[in-house]
Amino acid sequence: MFTAELTFECYQDTTIDAVDGAITQLIDALRYNGQILGREFPTSMDDGVFITRVVCPEEESLHPRHHSSIVETRLKALNEAGLLAPKIRLTGIDLHSDNTDPCQQPEWQVLYTHYLSTCSPLRCGEHLAPIPLYKLPTPAIGDHQDLLRWQVDWSSTDELQMHGTTLKQACSEVLTDITSPLNHTGWRLAKDIEQESKIPTYYYLYHLADTVKQDEKARPCPSCGGEWQLETALHGIFDFKCEPCRLVSNLPW
Repeated sequence: MFTAELTFECYQDTTIDAVDGAITQLIDALRYNGQILGREFPTSMDDGVFITRVVCPEEESLHPRHHSSIVETRLKALNEAGLLAPKIRLTGIDLHSDNTDPCQQPEWQVLYTHYLSTCSPLRCGEHLAPIPLYKLPTPAIGDHQDLLRWQVDWSSTDELQMHGTTLKQACSEVLTDITSPLNHTGWRLAKDIEQESKIPTYYYLYHLADTVKQDEKARPCPSCGGEWQLETALHGIFDFKCEPCRLVSNLPW
């Protein structure tokens, strides 16, 4: 991942509200297109110049060839707010982010995230490295907002079950139950991605030890009931993989 600065300059008299709205809408569009990552984008102001700091998956993530139609619309709207198109300056490699997947086209991919992750929730099956969302076909709604909102829901639920108290049990059940609304939505999104990309796309089903002792290795696929345990865990995480159901899961740790 790379850090960058977007510098917005005023070319005519305007207002703070107009500038703030135009920049915010553009940043949202870039985020929902997968060109920038995270949820916090500090913006500073100095004598008519506004600088927004972002994290990008790749060095050329902000190149116009990756823009969606929504991003193009938000760029044009800057002019109405009295702003020029942003000047982009890469400032370096982000030391706290995962490296973007090097594959041109992965053999398979998996929808996987956790409460510490701010990168793309779509990972290469071979490297478990994040795949920039702008490399996917654009959904009918024009961006990947549904996928990123699911990621926020999943990571927030994961954080509560990891470090919370009052809702810990409830959140654990939501994460592990394949029929929960959270998992239903994620599994559907994985199927949609596979249909659009033509690449086998799996959904990660989080698993905790059951309260009743049982042989975890004999646990069947929760969808089809078939055997799905792998001889060797993938990436030290996925101990189970069901190809027909497009599900992966883990042994409790």
